[in-house]
Amino acid sequence: MATTPSKDHKRRERELKKMYKRQAREEAKVAKKAAAELEAAEAIQKAADEKKALADAEFEAAFAAELEAEAKAEAAKKATE
Repeated sequence: MATTPSKDHKRRERELKKMYKRQAREEAKVAKKAAAELEAAEAIQKAADEKKALADAEFEAAFAAELEAEAKAEAAKKATE
């Protein structure tokens, strides 16, 4: 005579299956949230890097213009001597 699992056993299996699905959903939510936070942090860092690069470029341009102006002033001074 073959035995079949009791209804209680089947119920426990169903509940375990539901629990595993719920845990998987919660883990996916946590992973998605972590990915979004990482993406936001990277975007902030990228914006800061771009801002710094722009400031450096502006400084270099102003410095180059200043050097050029000094060179022209020296050339004009030598030309008048």
